[in-house]
Amino acid sequence: MKRILQAVAFSILLSGIPAAWAAPAACDRSCLYGILDQYLQALRAHNPAAAPLAANIRSTENNVVLRPGDGLWGTITGMTDYELRFADTQAEEIGFYGVAIETDTPSPFALRLKVRDRRITEAELIVARPQEAGVPFVNGKLKAIPIMNEDVPPAERSSRAQMIRLVNGYFDTLQRNDGTLHTAFAPTCNRREDGFETTNHPNSGYGDITALGCEAQFKLGWYRFDDELRARRFMVVDQERGLVMAAGFIDHAGRFGDYRLTDGRIAKNTLFHHPHSYCLLETFKLQDGKIQRVEAVFTTVPYHMPSPWVPK
Repeated sequence: MKRILQAVAFSILLSGIPAAWAAPAACDRSCLYGILDQYLQALRAHNPAAAPLAANIRSTENNVVLRPGDGLWGTITGMTDYELRFADTQAEEIGFYGVAIETDTPSPFALRLKVRDRRITEAELIVARPQEAGVPFVNGKLKAIPIMNEDVPPAERSSRAQMIRLVNGYFDTLQRNDGTLHTAFAPTCNRREDGFETTNHPNSGYGDITALGCEAQFKLGWYRFDDELRARRFMVVDQERGLVMAAGFIDHAGRFGDYRLTDGRIAKNTLFHHPHSYCLLETFKLQDGKIQRVEAVFTTVPYHMPSPWVPK
């Protein structure tokens, strides 16, 4: 009887705890987008104190740990109206793509935010500045791609595990690309890198390879010079929109010269003749078990630079 009375008294005590003391409810899509808007508004205002940052936030820009307020926080002078936003309500993570302006230079950027108790605990930013990205085609004049903003019909959605497998298979296909496919592409698949269309883009000025689609490029074995795609992470999985944001590095040992494509032609590695690495945030649109679209932002970093997000 005494134990029963104690349990009743404890229950009454709990019922009297103010609601403000209770753990915050999970952050849904609207909540996550609201936090993103606060972050972007604070970024434009050069005022990290106006963003809902956790006291122990971990923040990086181009793979370097920076305190909030440093880097782009201090140099941004505006943003274009281009944006792509999506959210993983299960993991409480947010993905965002936009174009930042620093004085008169527009630079595509990708952002990942992790939320706990409605505070941002992680902020990961990759900015492809034309002066330092290490690619000649950085383009800040981005336009929205309708399919990236559309929900996937429920019957054509994949499980979280399958979505990650498809994206990881893309990275396996890219690494030492020999013409073997380890993922599935839609016939209409397109890819944009640092604001530049690198598939189905004839007369691009960067060779015949850009005239081909995603699958045709990989079947040809064009990217043999990509030695390793390491430190892979799959952080934001938005099943409703069919989007996965992934991170990693592409390493080039710089020792690769002429090579044979799967159609017998000889190709030349005209890009990487010294040790080199890219750091990337790349997002994939998946529908009906196939990759429909790829949006990537990457920049050059020191060769084999480690990731502050991957435990040693």
